[in-house]
Amino acid sequence: MSESTDARSAHAIDYVQVQESPPFRRLRKDHRSFVFPLAALFLVWYFVYVLLAAFAPAFMAQRVWGDITVGLLFGLGQFVTTFAITMGYVAFANRRLDPQSASIRETLEKSEAGA
Repeated sequence: MSESTDARSAHAIDYVQVQESPPFRRLRKDHRSFVFPLAALFLVWYFVYVLLAAFAPAFMAQRVWGDITVGLLFGLGQFVTTFAITMGYVAFANRRLDPQSASIRETLEKSEAGA
């Protein structure tokens, strides 16, 4: 091995160790605590919409205002829900996840630089 290869391997990052570190575990836990419940909630909401459309067409065809039906409102509600979840995730990530990941990245960059 050359001298530069030895120097690089001396400061190589052990990513398995990083993955098992408390800051990374906390980041992963915070991410999952937001994503999994909202994903489950959205899937339930989506399947309720699909099942109502398939098995309760009379209910979905009920008019609310003029030609606006319950099914149309539920369908548009899917888009609203998707955008709301996305905006909520972005706000959550900016507030909670990004500072944690920046700290982990900074620590890794310092260790890679040999500081």
